[in-house]
Amino acid sequence: QAQLVESGGGLVQAGGSLRLSCAASGRTFSENAMGWFRQAPGKEREFVAGINWSGSSTYYLVSVKGRFTISRDNAKNTIYLQMNSLEPEDTAVYYCTARTALFGNVYYASRDYDYWGQGTQVTVSS
Repeated sequence: QAQLVESGGGLVQAGGSLRLSCAASGRTFSENAMGWFRQAPGKEREFVAGINWSGSSTYYLVSVKGRFTISRDNAKNTIYLQMNSLEPEDTAVYYCTARTALFGNVYYASRDYDYWGQGTQVTVSS
């Protein structure tokens, strides 16, 4: 059974950095688009960043563009989210996600994804 496991979350001061990782097991996702979403308390889950199967195309939430970078290492079946210049508004549970369909481009709607991790908490203090 395929699983996505996030790691790297934690508590950081505003202006700091964190690097999230998402390791897949049970199957390979090297030919599938993947992404990161987040959900803050009392808010709906929102798209943060997406990456196509090869890593050649990425897409970001406007408020994180220039601060966050999504990448992938298909040999390790892992994607990453480098988060710099963190703000208190970035506080949320961050989820890794993957599509079942092969190839394609970048997707930003949650309905386009089929596998979800359990999430990792990111807390940014002011």
